[in-house]
Amino acid sequence: MSGVSYKDSGVDLDVYNEAMQRLPKLMHRTYSPRVKQLDGGFAGLFQLDFDCNLFRRNYQNPILVSGADGVGTKLKIAQMTDRHDTIGIDLVAMCVNDTICCGAEPLFFLDYIAMGKDDPVLLERLVKGISDGCIDSGSALLGGETAIMPDHYKPGDYELGGFCVGVVEGKNLIDGKKIESDDVVIGIASDGIHSNGYSLVRKIVFDVAGLTAADPFEPDPSRTIGDVLMQPTLIYTGAIQKVLNHYSVKNVVHGIAHITGGGLAENLERILPDGIHIDIDSNAWEPQPVFSWLQRLGKVERDEMFRVFNMGIGMTLLVSSYYADSITRMICDSGLDARVIGQAKLRDGGKSVVVK
Repeated sequence: MSGVSYKDSGVDLDVYNEAMQRLPKLMHRTYSPRVKQLDGGFAGLFQLDFDCNLFRRNYQNPILVSGADGVGTKLKIAQMTDRHDTIGIDLVAMCVNDTICCGAEPLFFLDYIAMGKDDPVLLERLVKGISDGCIDSGSALLGGETAIMPDHYKPGDYELGGFCVGVVEGKNLIDGKKIESDDVVIGIASDGIHSNGYSLVRKIVFDVAGLTAADPFEPDPSRTIGDVLMQPTLIYTGAIQKVLNHYSVKNVVHGIAHITGGGLAENLERILPDGIHIDIDSNAWEPQPVFSWLQRLGKVERDEMFRVFNMGIGMTLLVSSYYADSITRMICDSGLDARVIGQAKLRDGGKSVVVK
């Protein structure tokens, strides 16, 4: 009589090994020569500097910058629609977009994936999205962890976590302390909801309005609701690094804020020094139709919309007013929509950020 095996408890090591064999090719496509390849090792290796003109950085005072995040209940939409190829892009975006707020160059990325049972095809689809996001952000996917947890996750459920490490030269660190009155706020457009507020989105769309992901999206019936809700989060690292590299000596970018949960006001407030106030003009841009659609379906108050969602602005830069036009053009030339949406002023009581 044979004893109980790991397979009997819900974990099949043979299937797990099959799943692991699918991942190296998705990792290798993200590598630069700065990666010290160690397939099968217990950790990932990355060379901070490199004796080659293309990769040499000649750091004098390198500061490592790290970030960790997930994609919240957008995972529920991915599982509902069986769309698992882009949620990994969201995962990378949520981490690297935070890292770039300090002026850092993203270096490498690690993921954590937990699911109820081994599913090599699903795992490959998830990691393909992560790999795509790493290529878009210039990060190497060094490794991660895949945890099989029967009884903890229902069939078809999974969880994603991401971890990014970047580096910035000490003299180029952006922490908001140089923000001053007369700086202007450049807003870079989002492409929709990104990865915040999905608990409210699901409540409005599926519970209150009684719609399904397969229904047409009313403002654009050529797309389904699932298409709109699964639009991947934009990755801003390329455009912002272009600006930072161009102005690496002058340091004219004084603050960067990734607009996630908490909206424009709360995320800008995080980087403001004492004595500085920001006025945002909400008439300076037109939010994507998904926001007015959600507001109307759920009868959501304006202030609640601006607190929960990015409302069409995914990233903001606070810059010296003299350089605002050239920086805006540079970002637009990178393929993103950017415009001046606000102004920094000396603070005299009241809230530190007001969205008018």
